[in-house]
Amino acid sequence: MRWLESALRNISPQWALSRVKSQHILNIYDEYQGRKSISVDEIAAYEATHPSRTHKAKRENRSANQLTQSGGRSLREQARWLDCNHDLVIGLLDKLEERIVGAKGIIVEPQPLLKSGGLATKLATDIRAKWAEWSVSPDVTGQFTRPVLERLMARTWLRDGEVFAQLVSGTGNGLDPVAGIPFWLEALEPDFVPMERSEPANRLSQGIYLNDWGRPTRYMVYKNLPAEGLRQGDTKDIGADKMLHLKFMRRLHQIRGNSLLAGVLMRLSALKEYEDAELTAARIAAALGMFIKKGDGQSYPEDGPGGDRELNIEPGMLFDDLRPGEDIGMIKSDRPNPNLETFRNGQLRAVAAGSRGSFSSIARNYDGTYSAQRQELVESTEGYFILQDAFIAAVTRPMYRAWLSMAITSGQIIVPAGVDKESLYSAVFSGPVMPWIDPVKEANAWKILLRGGAATESEWVRARGANPDDVKRRRKAEIDDNRKQGLVFDTDPANDKGATSGQEEKPGNEPPESQRKK
Repeated sequence: MRWLESALRNISPQWALSRVKSQHILNIYDEYQGRKSISVDEIAAYEATHPSRTHKAKRENRSANQLTQSGGRSLREQARWLDCNHDLVIGLLDKLEERIVGAKGIIVEPQPLLKSGGLATKLATDIRAKWAEWSVSPDVTGQFTRPVLERLMARTWLRDGEVFAQLVSGTGNGLDPVAGIPFWLEALEPDFVPMERSEPANRLSQGIYLNDWGRPTRYMVYKNLPAEGLRQGDTKDIGADKMLHLKFMRRLHQIRGNSLLAGVLMRLSALKEYEDAELTAARIAAALGMFIKKGDGQSYPEDGPGGDRELNIEPGMLFDDLRPGEDIGMIKSDRPNPNLETFRNGQLRAVAAGSRGSFSSIARNYDGTYSAQRQELVESTEGYFILQDAFIAAVTRPMYRAWLSMAITSGQIIVPAGVDKESLYSAVFSGPVMPWIDPVKEANAWKILLRGGAATESEWVRARGANPDDVKRRRKAEIDDNRKQGLVFDTDPANDKGATSGQEEKPGNEPPESQRKK
């Protein structure tokens, strides 16, 4: 065909050019076999649609559920293996636990209102006290406190891609009420809901029954993990109103979740293998090795000594056992690799970009100026807040509302008259906040915002991860006790009713104004 193209170029260059263009379009169509929606305009308009030797133009035309069905279990198992064996993955998930749930768990501040519009303080106090008492042992196994359970659920969600929890309530189920409230949580790993079970005729997809709108109505749940061999295949159906389902997804219409690490699994696995190889090389290099360079054959007599020779190395030794023509040398090594840390940090930055983490937290590298550290902290904290909001929306808020409903039903919490019933379940949910790098600068900034009317005292307290009501209550008790004992500290400089020089002030005998200002 080369001769034909050459002839066309000589006879009619425009005709030859048109033929080459048409041939190129036909080649593109061959690459897009099975895609009927592609047009000539699309091929001509977007360079990225042209597969070539340097651009493979890989495509994904399967639905989110098809992708999860084919690879969800593999991603989950790979992530679990890394969580067991890779220190970087363990550290990454630990840090996400700390920033999403934290040591104290998700803090819940009840906000029931009176019909007059004010806060029902007495009811809020009762709810908070019962919630704290119930949080000591909220799960059916009785092994975890609520913060521990929430951290485990968050880790399962991020590592496995999803986590389930059944809301268990009522009596006669063999469980003892906690704080007098017959309500518990049964946390379930994703293995309990069979992903392989799909029955289109019954609208069962990947273990979940859906209605015509795609809303879950029931969940098919194993009574025991199949891997444990306890009556394998024995399942039960749990209504959607009794099941919490937190899933990590990046596409709409996705029924089951995929691991947060899905996009960085290959990089993490390769980095672990590379570091293992570098460690092995360094260990080999650390074993001191020497060699004796032999001379030519004429340097040795025919009846010369043979066999192996051993050398005991000691400080300051002098080795004079070399034979004619021999020379001694040491095996040199270029390990440890001086470029390992730089390469590793580059890989960890890519891992941080694909996992909503921060490079400093993953690598435990906190070098840099205050401005650089704060900028990284601000950008990464927004990602933590997104995950935190998803966890609260799918787990903590529905759990709290179901618990409060059962607490009221069981009579453990009495709703007084005058409370607005529509605000009964209102609450403020907060988790770990952005930590302070420089407490003095942060405190001064909050003070300026507060005095300028751009913030509230409650926001300031929450920015430190504390409960405003608890802080005010403890603060008042502390100030009252100091005044009672005649103590004055810098923490209460405006206390003109306090004591001076260890003596209690009496009416009409106040200290001078200059002393009060101090």
